Amino acid sequence: MRTPAWTIVVLVLVAALWVGVVPACSDKTAQKQTTSTRLVPGEFQTGRWAATASVPGGYIQFHIDLTRGDDGGYGAVLVNGKERIVIGEVTAKGSSIRLFLPAFNSRIEAELVGGVLEGNLVLTKPGGVEQTLPFRAEYAQGYTFSVGGADPEIDVTGRWDVTFTQENGEETKAVGEFYQDGDKLDGTFLNPTGDYRYLSGSVTGRSFELSCFDGSHAFLFKAALTQDRTIDGDFWSGSHWHERWTARRDDTAALPDPYQVTWLVEGHDRIDFRFRDLDGKPVSLDDKRFEDKVVIVVLAGSYCPNCHDEAAFLTEYYNKNKDRGVEIVGLMYEHTRDEAAAVRQIERFQKKHNINFTLLYAGYSDTKEAHKTLPMLNHVLSYPTTIFVDRTGKVARIYTGFTGPGTGSHYEAFKREFGDYVDTLLAQ
Repeated sequence: MRTPAWTIVVLVLVAALWVGVVPACSDKTAQKQTTSTRLVPGEFQTGRWAATASVPGGYIQFHIDLTRGDDGGYGAVLVNGKERIVIGEVTAKGSSIRLFLPAFNSRIEAELVGGVLEGNLVLTKPGGVEQTLPFRAEYAQGYTFSVGGADPEIDVTGRWDVTFTQENGEETKAVGEFYQDGDKLDGTFLNPTGDYRYLSGSVTGRSFELSCFDGSHAFLFKAALTQDRTIDGDFWSGSHWHERWTARRDDTAALPDPYQVTWLVEGHDRIDFRFRDLDGKPVSLDDKRFEDKVVIVVLAGSYCPNCHDEAAFLTEYYNKNKDRGVEIVGLMYEHTRDEAAAVRQIERFQKKHNINFTLLYAGYSDTKEAHKTLPMLNHVLSYPTTIFVDRTGKVARIYTGFTGPGTGSHYEAFKREFGDYVDTLLAQ
């Protein structure tokens, strides 16, 4: 029987459409709602790119939203779970592209080959040491990650008492908070030195994954819910760090009081320092401008995502309260011993958050070295650490770590407590 001509045309069109809708898969991940768009040679398709970075235990998943301005230049936003991070510098030449996050001094360098971006994600660590992670991204507007496999058999929503165990046996306590919706999972870990910010991932069967890349942190968590209803898992950070972690559900799980971790040693009631500002001028709390003021002194570093979270909060707070007699001083401990390079990093940090309170270069980020610059403290344990100084110049209390926006209601509670306490100091 002869096939009508119109039928042949329809079949050809259907075949063409089928070939044009090719699911873009990245490594061992599966994708949903994928839309493929033909890439113009020598150009990079604007829109959402689904990206992975490889760590020893698997693949960190995130997105990059690529845009193009009227001047023909590219812009990009890093999509890490629920947060959006502007990528400071995007350079494209031929089939190569470089995405640089100046505040963290990290970068992505990739080549467009057959519609796929392949290259490296490079993280800068203390002393300028670089960690390189294989990077891959595919264009997929409307893409959502899924680990694929079986439907979820578990729901891990809630609070968990967590223990991280390093390979040398050293243990650290944490609190895990997870929010599951079907096979989608969000959450974070609260630690004595801060929080792990925005984590997102998927659940399949009795297993789940959470990961993040926020410009500095490159984290992957894998775990399973055991038959005794406890969690058993692994944690990888960057190119080599690995820990085991276990957890049990506990709605009352809590960390040590962050106001009881760092304190002044006996014989001291003040914090004394003399560091240079970004113009090279020495600054001390004895300076006239701090007299009769409530001063918030923050130990921080531009490489530290928790410090960025606190800087965003403090910038907003300072702009609203500086006329009430509040001053903020950031003591910046950087990953480099080169003062000029450190100052450049601090300036990038300042520019990113539009900071107009005082930032000082305080030294190298190693906590033992930092402690030598502030010997009146029992230790320097965490960046950030926030020191509240009353109107008489005495230290009122010290908060170790930071409870950031990735912790949800905990962050809101922290902001209220912070404001109420400074109000109390101002009223004294």
